[in-house]
Amino acid sequence: MSAEGLRLASARGRGTLLATVLGSGIAFLDTTVVNVALPTLGRELDAGMAGLQWTVDAYLLTLGALLLLGGALGDRYGRRRLFVVGLVWFAVASALCGLAPGVEVLVAARAVQGMGAALLTPGSLALLRSSFREGEQGQAVGAWAGLSGVSTAFGPLLGGWLVDAVSWRLIFLINLPLAALAVWAALRWVPESRDPQAAPRLDVAGAVLAATGLGGVLYALIQAGVHGWSAPSVVGAAVAGVVLLVLFLVVEHRAPSPMLPLGLFRSRQFSGANGATLAVYFALGGAMFLLVLQLQQSLGYSALAAGASLLPITALMLVLSPVAGRWVDRVGFRLPMTVGPLVAAVGLGMLTRVAPGRSYSEAVLPGAVVFGLGLSCTVAPLTSAVISGAEAQHAGVASAVNNAVARIASLLAVAVLPLVSGLGGLRALSAETLTRGFVRSMWVSATLCAVGGLVAALTVRGGRKNASPGA
Repeated sequence: MSAEGLRLASARGRGTLLATVLGSGIAFLDTTVVNVALPTLGRELDAGMAGLQWTVDAYLLTLGALLLLGGALGDRYGRRRLFVVGLVWFAVASALCGLAPGVEVLVAARAVQGMGAALLTPGSLALLRSSFREGEQGQAVGAWAGLSGVSTAFGPLLGGWLVDAVSWRLIFLINLPLAALAVWAALRWVPESRDPQAAPRLDVAGAVLAATGLGGVLYALIQAGVHGWSAPSVVGAAVAGVVLLVLFLVVEHRAPSPMLPLGLFRSRQFSGANGATLAVYFALGGAMFLLVLQLQQSLGYSALAAGASLLPITALMLVLSPVAGRWVDRVGFRLPMTVGPLVAAVGLGMLTRVAPGRSYSEAVLPGAVVFGLGLSCTVAPLTSAVISGAEAQHAGVASAVNNAVARIASLLAVAVLPLVSGLGGLRALSAETLTRGFVRSMWVSATLCAVGGLVAALTVRGGRKNASPGA
């Protein structure tokens, strides 16, 4: 439809952009607003560290594991249809989150919410590419990325204000009117589209194995901090998770239409760029999770102040990402993807100075600025490098794989860092204990971030990004 598609300046074009921005915006928003509410949520629901970890990771688990299946469902049954279904699903789950009487119900509702996000997130970008005429797709995607980025950037600030002014429950309930507006816009303006060459069979077995395998590993990592590695439930979950993930790889290798085409990883650049993504987003997810806890629990920040303290990172990414994109056009992928993670690692090392008695300008701001500069250099070329490392006909699934890798990296960070830093399973976090664990976690994240830069240096091509892909 792209040759005869919508114009961005038309009413229908603007309505389509509104629907997709709102849809992806609420999904992105929920990955950022929740972090600033965690200390308050923990106090009101009597949740320890494990409960806070599950509150974040239940959402990321189902989103990351089912993202590829969500895209395939949209291609087969209609992208607008699945987008609307995802919005309604997400809204109902958000209401359950906002009304949750305890942390167990909240975690379950967060998992359901992630399923809805897995249906609507891939559909938002696919709808833009299929709805707008070819000459305006780039402009539409750019507008979508910028507007969605604004929602991500101001998520912590909005979440902090809602927590302080009203209740943590509003960070979930605010999704309901936004989702309703997105559904109305989608039904009114967005044209339906499908992929006539979509796989005849859905890889449901692969999706189930991926979700349950990751869930088993995640359970073991989080509960090991509570019960210890020798606990039967932890050992059983770890073994079951690993076995299921191995079976997932076997199924993907043999499936006629796999959710994850393993042949993509024969490309050195595709594998290397995803390896760098795993390292960088692990560091990002872990830093955002623990920094907000440290600011509120140890330094006495309010939720609003903690959310505002992260603005330098997101503001730098919004302002500098287009500049980084032009830099990539001139010098290729390798230099930015090497320098960016190394600079971000320096910023994480500087954030180890965030401790009681230190001022914002002394400890938080310098590290946040350097970390934001590093991320600005890194994030823009990551997806482009991944797509460039795959064959043209696999560009869509290559981008989706990279998106899933980023989500899985964040959920692993939230599960692993408290465990290795001595915070896993604790119900009460003193300022001294949290600060000690926070410092250890930042050094681990800094090291992994630097490793991501080295992986990019060894695997990503140095040529310009429009060079022909090669293995």
